[in-house]
Amino acid sequence: MVGGNAIRGTRVGAGPSGESERGESAPRRRISYWCANGHEAQPSFSMDAEIPHEWDCPRCGLPGGQDEQNPPAAPRTEPYKTHLAYVKERRSDADGEAILTEALERLRQRREI
Repeated sequence: MVGGNAIRGTRVGAGPSGESERGESAPRRRISYWCANGHEAQPSFSMDAEIPHEWDCPRCGLPGGQDEQNPPAAPRTEPYKTHLAYVKERRSDADGEAILTEALERLRQRREI
């Protein structure tokens, strides 16, 4: 004999199973969105909900728009910047030369001692 307290076909914490017990669902509408790869997504929204202009494509992740012929462009991704690239943004070549000269001079003075 298997456990005697189990209720077959349900799980612990399961809510009501019929729409009559949950109440009626709100009226909904489906809106089509197309991404740059030509994928179509059709999320459903409540009739009184504000419809967003863009929706992320569930297949490729690109933004999708409601105009099939003119979907939004893919976002531009910035390449990874090294520490040196950030330093070069803040300092000119002349500044770098001055700092290098100063550091070399200090190094030479320590070696003389």
